[in-house]
Amino acid sequence: MVSKNQRKQILQLKQKKYRLSTGLFVAEGEKVIEELLSASWDCVYLFSIAPHFHPQSEVIDPSVMKQLTHFKTPSPVLGVFKSPDLKALSKSNITLAVDGVSDPGNLGTLIRICDWYGLSDLICSSNTVDCYNSKVVQASMGSIVRVQCHYVDDLHSTLINLNKPIYGADLNGQSLYKTDFEEQASFVFGSESHGLSAAVSKIINHKITIPNFRSGRGAESLNVAVAGAIFLSEIFRSK
Repeated sequence: MVSKNQRKQILQLKQKKYRLSTGLFVAEGEKVIEELLSASWDCVYLFSIAPHFHPQSEVIDPSVMKQLTHFKTPSPVLGVFKSPDLKALSKSNITLAVDGVSDPGNLGTLIRICDWYGLSDLICSSNTVDCYNSKVVQASMGSIVRVQCHYVDDLHSTLINLNKPIYGADLNGQSLYKTDFEEQASFVFGSESHGLSAAVSKIINHKITIPNFRSGRGAESLNVAVAGAIFLSEIFRSK
């Protein structure tokens, strides 16, 4: 049985201000929730339309799940979790940062890509979409338990203070395939529509692009998550 207060809270958590004020977020989907539970993230509520999903889960009718979901099509499992305490930025040769990425699917996919390449941190500008947005959580496919998102008010100062050369994705930059990357470096990606902010562009040491091999008119740009995957593949291949 889902109480009126629970229903109200779950729906309020679509909004960032309620996620911030309560320290809670919604996760949907068996794979994602299994990852969160396996990582011992604190679960407040857990609902499932099928019995025996988890000892903590409460079985509800699909029609009720449809009222709770943050998506057009409900998942069979929905949970409300406490966001964990943020740990300090780990010391790593490679640092990835995003500047103004607003699409939840892109950020979630970038989190998943970081996980694949063994990166435990992702630095985010303050105007980047909240990593606990339910769409981000779902797109991460559980990788959010292994990749921390660090939101900073001053991205350019944060990158400078890391004392690493800064590579920025830029359509007018040097070819990714003709660049020798330094062992320790920071890589920053802007939004697909606006690119890097003016403040961050000023501190870029090396502007890098993924060359377009189509002659004549073709795609104007790449999805930022796709670009991130190509960059990391090339960076780690060169190692």
